[in-house]
Amino acid sequence: MSLKVEFHFDFGSPNAYLAELALPGIERRTGVKFDYVPVLLGGVYKATGNMSPFDSLRGIKNKPEYNALETQRFIRRHNVTKFRPNPFFPVNTLMLMRGAVAAQFDGVFEPYFRAAYHHMWEEPKKMDDLETFRQAFISSGIDIDRLIARAQQDDVKKGLIERTNDAVNRGSFGSPTFFVGKEMFFGKDQLRDVEESIVEQTSQPVSKSA
Repeated sequence: MSLKVEFHFDFGSPNAYLAELALPGIERRTGVKFDYVPVLLGGVYKATGNMSPFDSLRGIKNKPEYNALETQRFIRRHNVTKFRPNPFFPVNTLMLMRGAVAAQFDGVFEPYFRAAYHHMWEEPKKMDDLETFRQAFISSGIDIDRLIARAQQDDVKKGLIERTNDAVNRGSFGSPTFFVGKEMFFGKDQLRDVEESIVEQTSQPVSKSA
């Protein structure tokens, strides 16, 4: 059985955006393919009592500055050139994440995913404003009105809830979260350990022939 490797994301997490940029390299080096799993970060926080770094770091001396330093190190290490802080952060991502599930169900996930990240973290916009949301996706060639309608259907709403609850039940408390088989890793700075775990779990034992 092939190893299941998952990337749990919410478009509202800048760290998930940054982490995702490193996944193609891991896929090339290891031969695995990540499953992209949309979760609603607000639901994860509510279920676990967690909060975003935007809130948790507020008022703490030196820690926000160090967090920013680590982000810059990651950006340099992975040669990230398009990332821009979103001036409207934090953004309510319910529409975005329901849209992601709808796009997966309807077989248009990849273009939707790329457009969403583009308009959140490359040419940042207020993506929880419906008209801004619509115009952004239209400009990227996405049939967004169809996806908006699809996202209102019960199977999509249920699908996002189920993915979010499953992530929490498996130990998740934020985004990005990675699962390598049953092993969980949290945060963009764990990607080296993610890759190491993939290599360990996919390596075949050397046969001892006589």
